[in-house]
Amino acid sequence: MAHGKTSYVCLACRVSYKQPHDSKRQRSCPRCAGLMIHAGSAFAAPRRRDIAAWRTLTVLLNAGVGFHKTCCGGPGYRPRTLRDVRERMTYARRSGEPVAKALVRRDVP
Repeated sequence: MAHGKTSYVCLACRVSYKQPHDSKRQRSCPRCAGLMIHAGSAFAAPRRRDIAAWRTLTVLLNAGVGFHKTCCGGPGYRPRTLRDVRERMTYARRSGEPVAKALVRRDVP
């Protein structure tokens, strides 16, 4: 059932498209025909040439971290730099916290 526009991302092509959400349908990239990842309705794509931002985004999406609106607005904290990602991944490895949960921590102890 379609509910509204949401973003689908092709990490290989570094593009995103807003399309109606339908959980029963896989999306293919119009550029490379690869499968696209559902990123969420609160997603804002980085510029195509911002390689570091796309690497950060790749880690987040592959870990299952999306950009979905919550009852209070946006998706909450998401790391913006590779350094932030590395800090949270190290914390997850040392603490045993699931990677997806560690990645959305605003502060790492």
